[in-house]
Amino acid sequence: MLIDDVKIKISAGHGGKGAVAFNTNMKSLGPTGASGGKGGSIYVEGISDIGALNQFKFKKEARAENGKDGRSQFRDGQDGADITLKLPAGTVMHNLTNGSDVEITKIGERILLARGGIGGKGNFHFRSSRNTSPKQFQEGMPGEEFELRLELKLIADLGFIGLPNAGKSSMLNALTNAKSKVANYPFTTLEPNLGAYYELILADIPGLIEGSSTGRGLGIKFLRHIERTKILFHFISVESQNIAADYKIIRNELGIHNKELFEKPEYLFLAKTDLVDKKSAAEKLAELKKINSSAISISIYDSESLKKIEKILNKVAAEKHEKDAI
Repeated sequence: MLIDDVKIKISAGHGGKGAVAFNTNMKSLGPTGASGGKGGSIYVEGISDIGALNQFKFKKEARAENGKDGRSQFRDGQDGADITLKLPAGTVMHNLTNGSDVEITKIGERILLARGGIGGKGNFHFRSSRNTSPKQFQEGMPGEEFELRLELKLIADLGFIGLPNAGKSSMLNALTNAKSKVANYPFTTLEPNLGAYYELILADIPGLIEGSSTGRGLGIKFLRHIERTKILFHFISVESQNIAADYKIIRNELGIHNKELFEKPEYLFLAKTDLVDKKSAAEKLAELKKINSSAISISIYDSESLKKIEKILNKVAAEKHEKDAI
């Protein structure tokens, strides 16, 4: 099961304490206590694996190594090792301790989350002409500690939306190398699936139902994944008993969750047309065109309809390439 919302505690390492020591070499005098090492810091790095938050299913705490204490003969303590948490690109890190939010949006992006404590000074650093044998030293500074809520919001070029069993997963599999589970019953897709069509990222969002925005069915958590998609592919099954009603259910849930979703470009498809005869499919498509005159009928078993979708995807890819070149 995909974990896309989890609370964890992170603790950077504490600095090591300074040493109190004096020169042990013959005919040499004076303090030689060295400083403690710096505590390890905690970083996050964006990766493509959307299931990476599953690492926190049972392990709810991440702690970096403390710095080692200072030693005699001017030997500073060793710095504590930093740790890097690998998080899916699109993860929002809500800092519940100080109220700040940080987002990781790109694969390979690296962000410092918690800074390690500075090591304390040893007695060597307190020497002076009036204090030739100091015994003062400093304790290491504590590392930063935070409670975090990690919330994944998928970042994809296109989002496949629709009621359960509308043919979204089958189409994702047909267009990409994704291997989404497909079966003839509702809620086959229990977590988002991603596929790549050349440089475009396609996201198959689990089927929504009426009341999803208030937690029914698979709930509100999948609606937030749609927020990050740039374009919506809305699938309505040819098996629908009421085309207009099914369309309105999804649109209403989007609007209740976030009205900005209405502003996203939307392509409308009558899916799974291989399940009925041509006359019935044409009648259903006519109903759908009353909602959107550009609606088209598709089937994963019809190469011509697949070419229609690929034409749209190629256009989107070309527009993306133009924007990236600017």
